[in-house]
Amino acid sequence: MKEQFWVVGGEFSDLDFHQIIEGTGKTFGPFENYESAEKVWRDCSLANRFEACARFSIVTSAIPAQRRQAA
Repeated sequence: MKEQFWVVGGEFSDLDFHQIIEGTGKTFGPFENYESAEKVWRDCSLANRFEACARFSIVTSAIPAQRRQAA
């Protein structure tokens, strides 16, 4: 299985970014490479730039090193 990238985020209840507001969470992906995910992340971030409590991140479904070496 190849490494995949996702863009996740939404609007949070405060600037500590610990609790996402129900119904605002968004997930995009999977993407085959970081560059594709980064483009979506930039678009999401730009679209929400006036929302102080909105945050999006790129995450990866990394394969553990032991499984990568065995493959």
